Amino acid sequence: MATPPRLTLRAATERDWPRIRTWLARPDIQQWWGPSAGSEAEVIMALGSDLAMARIIELAGEPIGYCHAIDAAVWGQELPADLPPGTWDLDVFVADPRYRGQGYGPAALAMLREEVFATTLAVAVSVFTSIENEAAVRAYERIGFRWQCILNDPAVGPAWFMLYERPSR
Repeated sequence: MATPPRLTLRAATERDWPRIRTWLARPDIQQWWGPSAGSEAEVIMALGSDLAMARIIELAGEPIGYCHAIDAAVWGQELPADLPPGTWDLDVFVADPRYRGQGYGPAALAMLREEVFATTLAVAVSVFTSIENEAAVRAYERIGFRWQCILNDPAVGPAWFMLYERPSR
């Protein structure tokens, strides 16, 4: 998938926290990311950890969303049994409804995936997507993620566990 023009990811900082927190409180974001308390904790962890990359999605310099990658080992016992060691977990949302359904979320996810592979020894990246969010599942398929199984996500209920393995050189 070609990256849409002018779409960039920049490192999220503490200065971005008020905006991210406002986004996480929105019902349309909570529908897929779960209650804001849990999502906020995850983002705070991503902002402050060397085992994570927190990014603001910008379109022509305007913040439109958020994404992060976290070494999945951080999740400990909550990992699926068939998750390969060395996998990073990715999450994304486009907060501004004007830019949803135009490919910016999957493009940002693909950019983040490539950053993870370029800067870490990750063997794969994963996403966990509510089975009710078919549009996201189809978008992730288009950028190369493959279904592994359905798991019960405590935040959003049944979710597809999807994986993208590091390409061979």
